[in-house]
Amino acid sequence: MLTRLEVDGFKNLVDFGLDFGPYTCIVGPNGVGKSNIFDAIWFLSLLTENTINQSALQIRNSGEGVGDIGDLFFSDSNNREPEIRFAAEMIVDKSVSDDFGREVKPSSSFLRYEVAFRYQQPSASIGPLGGLVLEREELRPITKGRAIHHLGFPHHRANFRDSVIYNNRHSRSGFISTLSGEPTTIVVHQDGGSHRRGRPAPAEGATRTIIGTENTAATPTILAARHEMQNWRVLALEPSAMRKPDSYTQPPGIAANGAHIPATLKHLANAAGLHCDEPEDIFAIVSNRLSDLVPVSSVRIERDDMRQLLSLVLEESSGLELKATSISDGTLRFLALAVLAEVSDESGVFCMEEPENGIHPGNLPAMNELLHDIAVNVYEEVHIDNPLRQVIVATHSPYFVQLQDKEELVLAKGVLKKTNAGDIVQHLECCSYANSWRARKGQCDSIDLISLQTYLLPPDEAQLAFPLDFWKEKR
Repeated sequence: MLTRLEVDGFKNLVDFGLDFGPYTCIVGPNGVGKSNIFDAIWFLSLLTENTINQSALQIRNSGEGVGDIGDLFFSDSNNREPEIRFAAEMIVDKSVSDDFGREVKPSSSFLRYEVAFRYQQPSASIGPLGGLVLEREELRPITKGRAIHHLGFPHHRANFRDSVIYNNRHSRSGFISTLSGEPTTIVVHQDGGSHRRGRPAPAEGATRTIIGTENTAATPTILAARHEMQNWRVLALEPSAMRKPDSYTQPPGIAANGAHIPATLKHLANAAGLHCDEPEDIFAIVSNRLSDLVPVSSVRIERDDMRQLLSLVLEESSGLELKATSISDGTLRFLALAVLAEVSDESGVFCMEEPENGIHPGNLPAMNELLHDIAVNVYEEVHIDNPLRQVIVATHSPYFVQLQDKEELVLAKGVLKKTNAGDIVQHLECCSYANSWRARKGQCDSIDLISLQTYLLPPDEAQLAFPLDFWKEKR
């Protein structure tokens, strides 16, 4: 669970910080940089499985891959040696397994991860796109006593906080630290807090981060942080991917593009059959969810033993059967999320832009309820039926905004500022509703209903009721 993100120097995120609860809805106009928040989260996740430069090249830029890694850096002509700095505070699972199937328990479950990179200009040795150089990497525990100061969102102390947060670290040192000097050195410390020097590695020339390389039970807390970050996903549900059948051997799990609904449904039905006499119950649950959107009486999986494929079939109340190729885009999106909500053995962060796409305004309450059901209930103990999952959405829809609780709303705005070099650049800033938990923490500006009039009134009335330029330039 990602509880706080800090970014400096990445795209238009400068001295940026935002706290997250189990569910967060980010709203704001086009072009202010809401998607850059998701890109920052995705970049940290990519670092766990790719080289540093491969991760950078996968981050989108205006819907396409970056042409130059330098495009990821905040544009400031006064910054001759640009840097990107990230910090993420997270709650990790109490036990993880390494690549050899060995299950271990991290020493701490509440962690702060920091990583920084310097830009290296294109050259014959670096390549025509430039590159990133690892400057610093840290992983430190957040003690149980300090947790209340870091978890600002409303929650139940005994049921939630005490069930997920602990710290058995016997040393003040972190699990990863950085020694400045020539050269800069990244040090991996033993989990038990030994006072020995640790395992050093030079930062210069490193192609991967420590988070992206440590995958054994020998460093369980680093491994737990890596597993957590691997599960930070940006969902971009694509109808073409959701319509494809799955092979019999396809592992379960809804992909970031929404693929593998049939394989996941089949796995859930088989798992239910191990614990009850009615393994088809999972199909009834998903069907009931889907009936909030369309007149569906059942969802089932069709087997093709000749080609060994699993295909999705819906039956409408009229008795008409719909193959996956005939199911509407909005229904498929809703179905993918409904299946994801039933996957109880998967934790992580799910980011989604414009969840209202393809959904009739009258059905948005059902979509909103479904997204909330995917997220962990922080008033109950975390267990198999209440996994540590989190949902972050970005929307432009006034209908969807009106369904949100004010505690969950974040308003993104572009703020124009003058740099030391005299350039006018736009930063992203986020505001929370007055008296909400984020405002009470005092870490971001607060807003009132006037600031949300464009989402609460028809366009003509909003212009009359809200003549002030909320997105005004700050100098």
